[in-house]
Amino acid sequence: MLRISGVVLPGQKRIEIALTAIKGIGRPLSKRILNELNIDLDLRTDVLPESEQARLRARVERELTEGELARKVSMDVKRLQDIGTWRGYRHRRKLPVRGQTSRRNARTKRGKKKTGLSGRTTLTKT
Repeated sequence: MLRISGVVLPGQKRIEIALTAIKGIGRPLSKRILNELNIDLDLRTDVLPESEQARLRARVERELTEGELARKVSMDVKRLQDIGTWRGYRHRRKLPVRGQTSRRNARTKRGKKKTGLSGRTTLTKT
């Protein structure tokens, strides 16, 4: 049972895939870290020797993962809102930030359709 950054990695998976269970580490970063440490990508997590587990743990600790990453992202969004940028305004109003159309679409971000008194759906300009 390998535990890195407060996450227990799945035991029967290849180490390259198991590392992606840590928030902030994807396949490319996982592969780069393992190549840097000269660890076989096909090795299973539960077979990894203690010495390599310690090296891997130390290397992953240098990356921004889990709570630190979430804190950084939320602080970045808060900074955008504080300085009054367009992106900050869109974040504050819970609208799409990256230029997507939001008049007809963006239901995931805007929520369920609001209806008027007659029960018909109403389009509002946003």
